[in-house]
Amino acid sequence: MPGITNLLLPVKFRTLLLLAPLSAALLSHTASAQDSPERRKRYFNSQGRPYHRGPVYLTAGGGVGLYRGDLTSSPANNFIGPAFSGGVLYLLRPHLVLGAEGSYFVLGAKDDAAERSYAFRGTNGSVVTFLRYELLRDESEFATPRSGATLVKPYVMIGGGILLYNPRAYVGTERPDDQTQFLGTERNDYSATGFVAPVGGGVVFRLTRKFNATVEGAYYLTTTDHLDDISQRGNPSRNDGYGLLQIKGEYSLGK
Repeated sequence: MPGITNLLLPVKFRTLLLLAPLSAALLSHTASAQDSPERRKRYFNSQGRPYHRGPVYLTAGGGVGLYRGDLTSSPANNFIGPAFSGGVLYLLRPHLVLGAEGSYFVLGAKDDAAERSYAFRGTNGSVVTFLRYELLRDESEFATPRSGATLVKPYVMIGGGILLYNPRAYVGTERPDDQTQFLGTERNDYSATGFVAPVGGGVVFRLTRKFNATVEGAYYLTTTDHLDDISQRGNPSRNDGYGLLQIKGEYSLGK
């Protein structure tokens, strides 16, 4: 297993994840106005029903990261790593939620091809914004609810953002440790940046008036084939991707 220093975020990752609060600030500029006239302003949907925008929710979550690329598309060959996230959510209108989130996650896998026996481990960070569409109507999102709040809400999501990735490849079939001899990198600019587009869904469970729990799974399309540092040594014509499976808590800043 990697030493404890490998669990610490490199400077570039810390810099990237500092963008998350900035994105959150842009997204939740109304957070300080939860009790202002803007918070009480009524908007109307296509059926003429009034609703309020907001409140802002703070989110935090943890789970696992799964890789898919040149080495493997099988979860069985993944060295599953931890994933952590934090962000904000803001209700734009009933059914539609805008979000921003920063994540840190570790990916790793071994080769499907026994004759090559490549493997890799990579530390990664991302900042994304997304739209979440709730599939069920929640009366609590309207200014004049006709029934109680929906306790279980499935949703789908789509978004875009920035990825920072720092992989190291080696020959082997086990997780790397302090004695692992890594291969020379295919490019000399790690930690490198790319773009990501998450597509996924989840289920929100309303626990109290101010607190929700969410189970979420999303697959992230990327613009890079170097997520594993295996491109020229693998299949340079296809980009890599990854998935994040997380359990999150959501805390409302509204009254």
